[in-house]
Amino acid sequence: MSAPALSFTPARPMQVLPGFGLSLGISLTFISLVLLLPLTGLVGQLSELSLAEYWQVISEPRVVASYLTTMGAAAAAALVNAAFGLLLAWVLVRYEFPGKRLLDALMDLPFALPTAVAGITLATLYSSNGWMGKLLAPLGIEVSYTWLGIALAMAFTSIPFVVRTVQPILEDLPIEVDEAAMTLGARDGVAFRRVILPHLWPALVTGTGLAFVRSLGEFGAVIFIAGNMPFETEITSLMIFVKLQEYDYAGASAIASVVLATSLMLLLVINLWQGRFIRRLHGGNG
Repeated sequence: MSAPALSFTPARPMQVLPGFGLSLGISLTFISLVLLLPLTGLVGQLSELSLAEYWQVISEPRVVASYLTTMGAAAAAALVNAAFGLLLAWVLVRYEFPGKRLLDALMDLPFALPTAVAGITLATLYSSNGWMGKLLAPLGIEVSYTWLGIALAMAFTSIPFVVRTVQPILEDLPIEVDEAAMTLGARDGVAFRRVILPHLWPALVTGTGLAFVRSLGEFGAVIFIAGNMPFETEITSLMIFVKLQEYDYAGASAIASVVLATSLMLLLVINLWQGRFIRRLHGGNG
């Protein structure tokens, strides 16, 4: 008699963390409660409006003025944070100096500090009688209760997004990369622009985009320093708050949907661009 054929069942790949089904279920439940349920409520409120009513709410002149104020200040704050956030990340990664750990910890202060406290503090410091306001007054610069104050508050609350996005990329980038560029005779600016910046560019754009999106929905830090003058320093978040105070939930949802659509569209564009940029960079290196 011939020996029976032996069959071998391939071993299942070992998983680092067991319990995939349970972990996935808990994650999806959390996402549903925290993200999808509020979005569903927003869509439900919007269903109470006709298309004409929806357009009338979001195109009201006072609301449109708040769009322009909010987006303009958010764009200014994001661009300032892109420059100074990159500089701060560079200093924290490339240099050793006394107080480095303290400076690194301060980068997370806007996350830990209540935004209302930040807004009151900034409004007090930069008012005409404040410490910083007294220094700027002789120069004719007013910050509190102006568009500049709105941008300042937004920059304060969103600076960690740029620093914490760029910092890990810089830490993974060996210092020998820029040293090699310097050895080949490249000047400081050329070495940074041609060798280092291409590696940082996707993270910098992502951090700047996150800072912009974060600023669009900021309320607590801005409301105390803005002055809230109609058609001048009113932000979109305030318009939503006013609608809620009037129990106009559908109107508040309509204005909120504009901010939400803008944020989602920007994040989608950044993700698509980032994927293409990385593929092109790796293809060029290959």
